[in-house]
Amino acid sequence: MNHTETYEGNKQILLLSTLGFFVSVMVWFNMAPFNSTIMEQLGLTKDEIGVLMVVNLALAIPGRIFMGRLVDQYGPRKVFSVLLIVMSIPCFVFAIGTTYWQLLISRLILGTIGASFVVGIRMISEWFPQKHTGFAQGIYAGWGNFGSALAAFTLPTVALAFGGENGWRYAIALTGLIALVYGFIYYKKAQDTPSWKKFERSKSSNGMEATSFSDLILLMLTSLPIYGGLGVLVWSLQNTAVLNVNIAIVIYGILATLYIRNMMKLWKRNREYLKTNIPKSEIYSMKQVSILSFAYFSTFGAELAVISMLPMFFQDTFTLSAVGAGVIASSFAFTNLVARPAGGWLSDKFGRRKTLMTLLFLLSILYFAMSTLSGSWPIALAVVLTMGCSMIGQAASGSVFSMVSFIKRSRTGQIAGMVGAYGNIGSVCFLATLNLFYPSVFFVVIGLCALVCFISSFFIIEPKMDGDTQVSTKKLARKAKLQYPTGLNQKV
Repeated sequence: MNHTETYEGNKQILLLSTLGFFVSVMVWFNMAPFNSTIMEQLGLTKDEIGVLMVVNLALAIPGRIFMGRLVDQYGPRKVFSVLLIVMSIPCFVFAIGTTYWQLLISRLILGTIGASFVVGIRMISEWFPQKHTGFAQGIYAGWGNFGSALAAFTLPTVALAFGGENGWRYAIALTGLIALVYGFIYYKKAQDTPSWKKFERSKSSNGMEATSFSDLILLMLTSLPIYGGLGVLVWSLQNTAVLNVNIAIVIYGILATLYIRNMMKLWKRNREYLKTNIPKSEIYSMKQVSILSFAYFSTFGAELAVISMLPMFFQDTFTLSAVGAGVIASSFAFTNLVARPAGGWLSDKFGRRKTLMTLLFLLSILYFAMSTLSGSWPIALAVVLTMGCSMIGQAASGSVFSMVSFIKRSRTGQIAGMVGAYGNIGSVCFLATLNLFYPSVFFVVIGLCALVCFISSFFIIEPKMDGDTQVSTKKLARKAKLQYPTGLNQKV
């Protein structure tokens, strides 16, 4: 069979999935252009709007983990379609909301649509051969994330077209309608794999399973920041005096209880699993997942955090107008259209491990340089440094995900969910750092994280190119055999 011919539908799948993610991001950030309008009409405070912005990100963290499980079990076509259709409901509720609690609850639920990212990652990994996967996923993520910029540019115009004080409601409701319609289109047009290929499903939706005891410990440690990231979100709300201290303590307790409970279940389930004869084809490295998760924490997480603080930083540092600072800040996001696909292409062309290491090293240097920015710098040089930091960081994000689908095919959704969640966790943690320290410290912390990731990337195993198969498991199998206790009757 000529595989080149069997992939003739890959461009259509890439277009369908990229548009799906584009629509998801547009819906996810459809509130941003109307913050001041909503404050004025509904009599909200700046802190209350800030809470709406924070909860809009909150459920994207656990949502990516959950959607990763679903996509591995039921396939990306069904999961992506259902997610778009269901998330149109809280979008409509937000559009017609008249009380703060209606806005808060609908916005909290709507944040789940940010989990759509991991669904498309699994879809593209099924349709593209290894030598093109990085570039295709870079296009998917880079162009899909542009949905937030389109929302910022076009939704105010749509609101003006409808006119009146309810113009913003019509504009936001329109994005929900687009998501609803596109969910049906995606279900009709997309398919999980080419016709000649069988979709490898996860055997259960109980979460990731470790294939050695050392990997089990690492999985439990890697899961901790997911709950910790939600805790930092709660702390941010408490720190702004929006969330009562007593309520915050209760939420901290709930998060701690959930982590302990889920880790006990994880330990029990995996202990039984490790006593079985795990097939060699099922073995994968949790170390790979952990390193890539932290790398995405330091690249995409930093990108989100920097985009959030950059306008005010340039306005204060160089005494620019709000418009001028906004233009510079927007350039940081626009480079995603080119930089993220470029990172995937470089990984396909020159090696995934080598590309990621190079980009992480350069990124650490650039963020250290950003920490020295001051009003004495020529503004042009500051913009060049900022653009360079943006390009390298987003290319590194593309390089990270060029490797995700090669760790274990049947668990791609779960692994992508874990790695993707770390991007959101990174943004929350870096912004919390900014709230505590000066911007110079903020940039130094990001630079240090990138440097630690660079050192950690020496331990990444380069994916093997073997036709259109996944990573060779021979090396992992040999390592796993050494790690298993002798009393478990383990055959690898």
